[in-house]
Amino acid sequence: MSLMPRPVALITGPTSGIGAGYARRYASDGYDLVVVARDVDRLNKLAGELQDQAGDIEVLPADLADLADRQKVCDRLARGVRVLVNNAGFGASGDFAATDPGLLQAQLDVNVTAVMHLTRAALPAMLDAGAGTVINIASVAGLVPGRAATYSASKAWVISFSEGLAAELNGTGVGVHAVCPGFVHTEFHARAGLDVKSPSFMWLEVDDVVKQSLADIARGKTISIPGLQYKTIVAAQRMIPRTVLGAIAKRTRGERGRT
Repeated sequence: MSLMPRPVALITGPTSGIGAGYARRYASDGYDLVVVARDVDRLNKLAGELQDQAGDIEVLPADLADLADRQKVCDRLARGVRVLVNNAGFGASGDFAATDPGLLQAQLDVNVTAVMHLTRAALPAMLDAGAGTVINIASVAGLVPGRAATYSASKAWVISFSEGLAAELNGTGVGVHAVCPGFVHTEFHARAGLDVKSPSFMWLEVDDVVKQSLADIARGKTISIPGLQYKTIVAAQRMIPRTVLGAIAKRTRGERGRT
């Protein structure tokens, strides 16, 4: 008697923060995992931590800013997965005009190009199977005006891309979703060199983001905004002219130096 194969979830950027939260959740839900990040040591540590929960865990080291490494991940996706979580992404400190163009390009390569390439690679097998889920981690920064020019623009692209593709794939059994968290207790801001001063009630926990987003996805929502405080902010800004929002952002931006 043969056993049904386990579904596979491929997660980028799973070594900490939101990506690690999705890895833990899909492992506990009985998925095999493919984990993708630059740091092979941290990937192996994650695999060790999850080995008692998940089935097979495939470690796939890759720098998604690098074309050849992106292709390695695309090749794996072409073999078929049930879930793709495009979580890898980064922000940068420093004003736009003073930031190394190479760093800005790498940011777009990871935040935008990798999302497009990996999603394109995953879809044919999902469509053939009539089942699959693509989860693109965006940000509230892509929905409301802020001071992080290139980061906000990259996340706005992810949201628009997800909405358009979700509409295109309606009725196929394949869903595409954008998750738009606000401030979350992760390594993200420290890695970007950002000292964020925000009220404690504005911060979310990783497991809450994962739980709320997966509940939204199960209900068929294309855009998931975890946290009542962020739902309120996004709803309010839709009723305010963008010129006014821009003026508010300028007055409340605090320290400069993020892009």
